[in-house]
Amino acid sequence: MANYTAEQIADTLIHLSRERGLDITNLKLQKLLYYAQAWHLAFHEEALFQDAIEAWIHGPVVPSVFRKFKSYRWNTIDCAVYPIDDASVLDLLNSVMDAYGAISAISLEHLTHSESPWKDARAGIPFDEPSHNIIRPEAMQAFYLKLAESNT
Repeated sequence: MANYTAEQIADTLIHLSRERGLDITNLKLQKLLYYAQAWHLAFHEEALFQDAIEAWIHGPVVPSVFRKFKSYRWNTIDCAVYPIDDASVLDLLNSVMDAYGAISAISLEHLTHSESPWKDARAGIPFDEPSHNIIRPEAMQAFYLKLAESNT
């Protein structure tokens, strides 16, 4: 059972980005949230947070987090954040930052567009048409578990 909200994980990812001297926009934050959830599902067989992730035009999005930071548009998020203090979750989020943190938001968007969980959630929807289809946690777990196994 997930113990955190997507907003708490978002705040922590923003904090970790700042610690690394990396700018983070809402677009990039959405992709990092997606990868945090995906890898938590793969490694722990449970969700990191319960908020749904939708397959929007520009990739995976947690709508509540998107709305929270919407006013920043394409700019760096620079508000106060309140990171969690949970060693096991921080280990995972630091691993996500190691793997994806230095990648640009646009490149992360392209990466998510190339992977089956987002593509399957948008099956049959034109690339430029909005969607609120949910990216299924089961699809994320299966895809990233298989990816992890192929890299070992």
